[in-house]
Amino acid sequence: MQDAVTIFIILLGFLGPLSPCRAADAKEPNQPSSLTGQPSPGIIKSIEFEGNRHFKAHVLRERLGFQLGDRLDPFLAEGGRVTIMEAYRKVGYPSVKVTLDRTRLAEGHLLYIIEEGPRVQVATIRFVGNTSFSARTLREVIKLKQRKWFFWPTYYTEDAVKEDTDRLRDFYYNQGFLDHKITAQTEFTGDGAKVHVIFVIEEGPVYHVSEIVFTGETRYTAEQLRAKVKVREGDVYKKPKVDRDAREVVQLYREQGYVDATVTQSGKFQPESGEFLVKVTFDVHEGRQFRIGQVDITGNEITKDKAVRRILDEYGFTPGQLYNAKIAPKEGGGLLEKYIQRGVITDQAVVRPVTSAGGDPNSRDARVDIKEGMTGLIRPGVGFSSDSGVIGQLIYEQRNFDISDTPDDLSEVFFPWKAWRGGGQRFSVRLEPGTRYSAYSVNFVDPYWNDQPVTLDVLGRSWKWFRESYDENRLKGAFEFEQRLADYWRRSIGFRAENVRISDLDFDAPQEIRNVRGNSQLFGVKFGVGKTTVDDLYDPTTGWIANTSYEQVTGDFTYGLLEGSYIHYFPIFEDVLGRRTVLSARVRAATTVSEAPPFEKFYAGGTGHYGIRGFEYRGVSTRGFQTNVPNPRKKDPIGSDWIFLAGTELVVPLFGQNFNALFFLASGTVDTGSYRLSIGAGIEIKVPQLFGPMPMRFELGFPLLKSEGDETQVFSFSGGGFF
Repeated sequence: MQDAVTIFIILLGFLGPLSPCRAADAKEPNQPSSLTGQPSPGIIKSIEFEGNRHFKAHVLRERLGFQLGDRLDPFLAEGGRVTIMEAYRKVGYPSVKVTLDRTRLAEGHLLYIIEEGPRVQVATIRFVGNTSFSARTLREVIKLKQRKWFFWPTYYTEDAVKEDTDRLRDFYYNQGFLDHKITAQTEFTGDGAKVHVIFVIEEGPVYHVSEIVFTGETRYTAEQLRAKVKVREGDVYKKPKVDRDAREVVQLYREQGYVDATVTQSGKFQPESGEFLVKVTFDVHEGRQFRIGQVDITGNEITKDKAVRRILDEYGFTPGQLYNAKIAPKEGGGLLEKYIQRGVITDQAVVRPVTSAGGDPNSRDARVDIKEGMTGLIRPGVGFSSDSGVIGQLIYEQRNFDISDTPDDLSEVFFPWKAWRGGGQRFSVRLEPGTRYSAYSVNFVDPYWNDQPVTLDVLGRSWKWFRESYDENRLKGAFEFEQRLADYWRRSIGFRAENVRISDLDFDAPQEIRNVRGNSQLFGVKFGVGKTTVDDLYDPTTGWIANTSYEQVTGDFTYGLLEGSYIHYFPIFEDVLGRRTVLSARVRAATTVSEAPPFEKFYAGGTGHYGIRGFEYRGVSTRGFQTNVPNPRKKDPIGSDWIFLAGTELVVPLFGQNFNALFFLASGTVDTGSYRLSIGAGIEIKVPQLFGPMPMRFELGFPLLKSEGDETQVFSFSGGGFF
């Protein structure tokens, strides 16, 4: 009722100036108003507030919708009073009262008197009647919390409770409780400062699938379509999963050029059976089959057409081919659009089918609309890990680089968002000074070298490590070609030229380190092959990644490095909120061919490339005897000729989409000592806006098997962020 009155008042305020009586008031401001019986006040001379502690006066003035000098309409003034009340209620003042002082209204002065009342905190949130789902699960469904980030209170609003009630209703319906009833109750404390929110739930029965039917004339038989759906007779009727099956079926058609294909599912209750059953019907309309006509690219003022077309070519989205509406659905949000966004770093990419300009009824043109954003930036940041300590970052980056787009003047050299843009390449300069490790690099990447699905990666890098008994400085130049092949295979060849300087040796440094003191030149050629089938490269939940490589090195030393790795991701469980528990299993092995210097051998431990959590970084290795001491012992690592690692990790969602629990088993061995094994647990926090693409991790690892001389480390961490 209150909402209706508010809308009526606001509508009258807008309609008032259009009525004849208001028009007369505008011409004769001193004449009585036919609506109020008082002289019209003319224009607004002042807007004041009393009793406003939470909002500053200028904030309230901005929300009113009118300002000093505007024509004062009594109805708009009253609408302002309602606006102020709503502003307070939205931040937790449900008992706020706002009155308009009418004694000075005739003079054009507005005075709003505010009685804020208490700001009401949410004391507790309870659920009553929930037998099928725990309170913890239901708390994940709603947005209202007792505390924000464990410290700050949450304030009560009627809208928040109403929205959460709707969320709970949707949740129960989607879990097969089609007859549920959910209401919300509130109990305020005596002083009105806190409120207890109770959601009262009548779950009702669970409905099951009685029959699955396909309707419509299609090219596929019912048996072929049934193979695409996961729901089966007897399953609980869960609408999101049945909707997902409908999407899977429609993709079967759209991949074959049926751009307009639709598959809708409907559930029909069957009360006549005396049981709680639903008949699921998939209604299929395949439409016509189309090929791609011409492809037009619009909105790309900076990005070159060819930078986008190369991506389309790689995925077979070219004129004459069947219009693959699976990766480019007409509704948008397809994989092809994501590939374009990542490839040329746009704010938005939309691929839409349009009527063929040539009038061919069997083809559809494609329009690719680009919304460009800022791709060049300079950003400071910080990284930290138990392996490398604290690292400062200053990054100069152009993510849509074009090496042929030279700057027009000298000033554009220092602003990467003004020049060298539009080619879909990458260029970065990174300055990363640190406490244990410092690096400085220049990197250029062309993902479509020579307009082919070949990535050219050129790197110049200098870095320094403070090792256990010496300092290691490297200066490296390298480039690599990686070709993407059919069925997610890839092959690569790379070259490097590197100078390694070993200096500042400890007085007792091992003889193996003393033998390589000074500068060493290395020249290597590396061959690799691999395949990736994961669903998401950044956050995989299913599929596997396999890589193997061999590098032949010459120069001051001649040797080979052979390495292979395999990671498989298994989705173990999907909770009622759609979050997946994922198990990953991984194996990595490497060996030297002939004698390699210590700085090229293998060191295990820590969280990095050859990590074994529970052991210190480089804490698992062959060790050398001390020198220049009376009773030498094996102390500092000198590297191992071969290494083998195996482990598993279970990632379990905790809170929302960003907080996960980790449980892991890590193991491995090198050419000396026994087999090592550790178990542990940790927390993973994924907030890309703050920490970048890599999550923050805090882990506890406990070695169960270790060898003499190994260095252990129970607590490990890694992460970072941008300023």
